[in-house]
This record gives sequence, structure tokens and C-alpha cells, in this order.
Amino acid sequence: MKTVKNLLNLGEKQLGLVSDNALKESQILLGFVLKKDRLWILTHSDDRIDEYGLYLSYLNRRSKNEPIEYITNEVSFYSEVFFIDYNALIPRPETELLIDEALKYIKSGDIIAEVGVGSGVVSIILAKKHPENIIIASDISKNALEIAQKNIDRFNIKNIYLKHTSLLDGIEEKIDIIVSNPPYIKEGEKVDKNLDYEPQNALYGGLVGDEIIHLLIREAKIQKVKYLICEMGYNQKNSIINYCTQILHKSLVFYKDYADLDRGFILEF
Repeated sequence: MKTVKNLLNLGEKQLGLVSDNALKESQILLGFVLKKDRLWILTHSDDRIDEYGLYLSYLNRRSKNEPIEYITNEVSFYSEVFFIDYNALIPRPETELLIDEALKYIKSGDIIAEVGVGSGVVSIILAKKHPENIIIASDISKNALEIAQKNIDRFNIKNIYLKHTSLLDGIEEKIDIIVSNPPYIKEGEKVDKNLDYEPQNALYGGLVGDEIIHLLIREAKIQKVKYLICEMGYNQKNSIINYCTQILHKSLVFYKDYADLDRGFILEF
């Protein structure tokens, strides 16, 4: 038998090598096991816990760099909590900026396409903000689409239509705006160990990294969309500028992430 405080100390020590927030993650995992929120954990430090084997097993998984979101099957994004598992990329805080940028350009009545819907978080937030707009969300992964559907059902969203396809293949509607967080990591590039648990086809964009982004730009031009709003790698700005010189467009604007790195662009046709 141990107290909440004992278990948190144990977790903080075990996770210290893999996490910058070892105590917080220990609180989350213990709360998940006990079905209590973090406030309860923080205010019941002397409570005795009889059964904590599951908590220890979760600590062991996290200590091997498994993302905590996959352990709890929950991810917080844009002030909401979504279902997540190994079949979809864990949404990052930087992708909230993609939504913020998209909201600047979306008008009532626009038909929006999200290419690479993954867990569905981007489309769902946009759908909540613009319930009058149709959103067509595509992905090449059937498993990712199943996760997106779970989250759509969770929030009772009615204006998102999922499509199992590559890019916009087979989508007949006239698209006004494309929003995307595509794979853009260069193949062979060294990444954090926790990314080994995430779907690799959602991470790597090709030998250079931005090949899929180039395809998206070309597709957006062919489909005569108004705007392509897209996340990218921090070092891909010049490549995208050079590629866009080959394509007639009205404007190309880049935005930065929380670390002041180039993280996305808005391409107007």
C-alpha cells in the first residue's frame, strides 16, 4: 500500500529521463488509473492506494518513450479532448496555429477540404466554428478515418464528410479552401524516439520532405481553389517559394510557430 504522494514521487523519478514534465505526466497517469482529475490528485496526496499495478505498467510504457496520449487514448487540442490511438498522428500545439490562420480566410458558404484528416481534430474545430460550411476530410488511411469518425461522433458534428482517398482524388465538389498538415519530415532525418510509435506515413513526406506539399500546391491550382493553408517544416520556406514561382498565384504568406520558426503558409490563387 502506498500513498498518492509516494506513487507520484516514484513516477517523477522513473519518467525523469524521458519527460520534461515528469511530475505532471505522473499525475495524469495516476489520475487516469484512478479515474480522477489532476485537481483530485493534487489535493489527496496522503490518500492510500491499494492497487497500483496498472499505474506501474503505464509508467513502464511511458519510460520507453511511448507517448502518454497513446497510453490514455486522449489528447488535448484547442481546449478540447479527443480520442487518439496509434493509427493517427498526435496533434501538436503548433497545428492550432493552422486553424487560427484558416479561420482568417474561411467565409460562410465556403466548401473546405482537409487533406490528411488524421484524428479529425482540425476539421472538427473548423466545423464547430463554422457549422454552416461543408467540410470534406480525406485520408489515405482507413484506420485514421475510423479515429476521425469516433471524434466526429463524440462532438456530434454533422457537417464533416470523410473520404478515403489520396489528396482530392474522387472529390467532385468545388473546393474553396484546402487546409492540410501533411507529412513533411525528410526520410532518414533523425527525430525524437517517441515518433517511432506514430504512423510513419503521416510523418515522412519523401526524400526531400516537402514532396507532398508540392503535390498539394499543384492539386490546389488544378482544382482552382481560392486558398491553400498548409503546415510545413521549419526549413522548407525557400523550397516552397521556389516551387510557387512555377505556378501562377496571387500571394504567398508564411506564418511562424511558438518558437518563431517558419511553420506554415497561405497560398492564394
